[in-house]
Amino acid sequence: MGATVAKVLSMLPVNGPVGPTSASPRPSHSREGQPEQGLYREAFERDSCGFGLIAHMDDQESHWLVKTAIGALHRMTHRGAIAADGKTGDGCGLLMKKPDAFLRARAAECGFELGTNYSAGNIFLSQDKARRERQKKALDEACGHHGLKLVGWRLAPTDPAACGAEALKTLPHVEQAFVTAPEDMHKFEFELRLFKARRRAEKQCDADGDFYVTHLSCRVIVYKALVMPEYLPVFYKDLHDETLESSICVFHQRFSTNTLPSWRLAHPFRFLAHNGEINTISGNRKWAQARARKYQCESLPNVDEISPLVSMSGSDSQSLDNMLEVLLAGGMDMFAALRALVPPAWQNIENLDPDVRAFYEYNSQQMEPWDGPAGIVLTDGRYAVCATDRNGLRPTRYVITRDRHITLASEVGVWDYDP
Repeated sequence: MGATVAKVLSMLPVNGPVGPTSASPRPSHSREGQPEQGLYREAFERDSCGFGLIAHMDDQESHWLVKTAIGALHRMTHRGAIAADGKTGDGCGLLMKKPDAFLRARAAECGFELGTNYSAGNIFLSQDKARRERQKKALDEACGHHGLKLVGWRLAPTDPAACGAEALKTLPHVEQAFVTAPEDMHKFEFELRLFKARRRAEKQCDADGDFYVTHLSCRVIVYKALVMPEYLPVFYKDLHDETLESSICVFHQRFSTNTLPSWRLAHPFRFLAHNGEINTISGNRKWAQARARKYQCESLPNVDEISPLVSMSGSDSQSLDNMLEVLLAGGMDMFAALRALVPPAWQNIENLDPDVRAFYEYNSQQMEPWDGPAGIVLTDGRYAVCATDRNGLRPTRYVITRDRHITLASEVGVWDYDP
């Protein structure tokens, strides 16, 4: 795929950090999916978090990069919420380019044979064995329906001692699913089928609130949990393995107001991590639902099989990630898809390239902005990307070092490079 290119897409100035730094306990409110009661409303749910990414601009993979991302995440502990038990946060995690050598070695240990095209995804499953087997069967059948093969499961080595009392109440059983595709299948087609298979399994397991696919991709992998940053590598023992190497790593520590933590709502999601709020989320969700038929295309001929396109509950960030995923599945370029969703304030830029202006004018008729304040970092395993929305109230800072690492975060000092 060539060298990894880190792009800072924002057309706004890159400034210092903005946002709350409180790590105080919050009052308890309803979890996602539970009936609204008292003063709680699901629409109140907002994120204001610590986030960032580190990438090597020439695609040189290393375990050092993963360790540095974990260290950066630890330094942003003050940007996340923490419960009264002192260990349960709103969740944190890493989204990284797929560590190929590491995953192939783990698959070989489990007796799986992986070809050129494969995916490995961390899946949250039920602690109840009977329900867990139904969930695994649903994903297996969904992969088969779309011409893929789920070759096996690996029990993800985890340590529940990393979890606080609140997190333990909803602790999922975590396993890695290994899925293969025909050797001649293009990666876009593989990703598309994985997306459709995941949606099919999710719809079949809709009644099981404890079934959640953190990702299912042939390009990236996600490690996230309802723990504080210092405990993430304690919970996921894989993160200590020196052979787990990557050239891109997105990291995130969540702070969400007016809601109890949820394992599935920890960031990063399948493509992005987000700091801030989508203030237009109610309208965005409803328009996505209303326009569903418009997204039918050659790669998505039957939108019904993936509907609803976005989560109509949960966090604003989750719905944004859902919509981005739909645009990518339809064949849209990642940068165009992001800027269609979160455009800059382009109307009064006099020297804007005419083609770029035409792009924004056209897309303004197709989709309203998902308006912040929002800072977004994402990766598809090929590019590391950052963008801020047109309000400019979730700015970030970045540094490019002489050894061609780019580090971008919601604040400076996330790792110790020389001045």
